[in-house]
Formats: sequence, structure tokens, C-alpha cells
Amino acid sequence: MTRSTLALALAGSLGAALAASAAAAGPLPAEKMVGMEKCYGISLAGQNDCAAGPGTTCAGTSTVDYQKNAWKAVPAGTCETMNVDGHKGMLQPM
Repeated sequence: MTRSTLALALAGSLGAALAASAAAAGPLPAEKMVGMEKCYGISLAGQNDCAAGPGTTCAGTSTVDYQKNAWKAVPAGTCETMNVDGHKGMLQPM
């Protein structure tokens, strides 16, 4: 194998691995939500856990910090006591 062929094969493998990783980052499975609750309005842009409504389609798609319809999974019973940079957690999207 020439160096360029080897480099191309390595780049292709890396690209495939990254694509598989992005696809796996979809919605949180139900088993990961046991003992957790959805807490709206506390995630930073691009760090929400899954779909929330207009402007979000799935994990990592929120467009602004503290987006009111984007949620993060937090331990059950803690959302409404959270205060992230002055933004309180909410159990329902706004």
C-alpha cells in the first residue's frame, strides 16, 4: 500500500467512526431516564438532551443558551431547585 492509499483508508475509517458516533447520540433511551426528569430552560446551546419542540430536533440541536423548550435530563426532584446562571429549571416547556 502506498502512503496516500493508506492515508485515504485511515481518513475513511475515521469519518465512518465519527458518523456512527453522531448517529448514536440520538434521544436518550428510556432506561437512561429511570430516576431522571426532563428539566427545561437550563441547557446551553447545542447541549440539550433531545427533541423539545420548534427549533430542536434531537440531542444537541438547541440554538440558544437556556432555550425554554430544550431539556436536559437531571436527577428526579431536582429540576425546580436548579438555578443555572439565573435561569430556573422548569418541568414543562415554555
